[in-house]
Amino acid sequence: MVTTGKGWKDLRNGAILQCMEAASLGMPFEVWKTRMGRFRSESTIRAFMMVYRGAGGGMAGVTAFWAGLGPKMVESATKGAVLMSAKESISDMASRAGLSPFASGILAGAGGGVCQVTVMGPCTYLVTATVTGDRSKSVLQIAKETFASRGLRGFYPGGTAIAFRQATNWASRQGFTEKTREVISERRYTTKTAKLTPTEEVLAGVIGGGLSCWNHPFEVARIEMQARANAGQKHLSMLQVFRAVVAESGVRGLFQGIIPRLGLGIWQTLFMVTGAKMLRKYME
Repeated sequence: MVTTGKGWKDLRNGAILQCMEAASLGMPFEVWKTRMGRFRSESTIRAFMMVYRGAGGGMAGVTAFWAGLGPKMVESATKGAVLMSAKESISDMASRAGLSPFASGILAGAGGGVCQVTVMGPCTYLVTATVTGDRSKSVLQIAKETFASRGLRGFYPGGTAIAFRQATNWASRQGFTEKTREVISERRYTTKTAKLTPTEEVLAGVIGGGLSCWNHPFEVARIEMQARANAGQKHLSMLQVFRAVVAESGVRGLFQGIIPRLGLGIWQTLFMVTGAKMLRKYME
């Protein structure tokens, strides 16, 4: 599928868009969200300030929001290429099979999200370890120590949570955005298939990205499982993590970090759903 000209374009566009997303506001939202997911007693503002002050403030504090940028760029290029290629291929097949844009979006997003998991595990682990662990250690040191102590498998703690998160992430982002596009199109132009303006496309992406954050408990579980692995703590299954978080912080703990996650979800949707759709149409 990806050996066609269109397939190579999807791989290239996905890698570029995801790297642009991460290198801009995506990475700060990721670091902020990860801090809150691990240190669940901190408020939204306190977590933000702890990232900033923990690095000494000033420019060092600002650059702390891009901690782990190296592995994040590797992750972004690979997962962006995989996501775009997989979801666009699935979406095209679903559309040819007669499925609605909403159903096609959910199926394509879920398939693309699951495909991402194979390349995401090591990079998300290193970013989590950098943000929540010993800040005196470089990313390379953490990678060497992890491989020496646990081998390649050590880079994949929280794999189940990542799979659930990614499948529901992109199914929701793609599906909700397509449904919002239909609603806007029908209300503004009395048809579900009208061409939307760039502003309307962005609005659909903002709504779709925001609604997709219903699955935040999976993200809290992923952060906790990876942080525990980096700290050498006992492994817990995803369900055990859910129980431990609720016992410690109540149900609210499963949604700790939801504000930066909303920002990240919207930002990623604007690049990888709305932006991808607009770019694809432009290049046709």
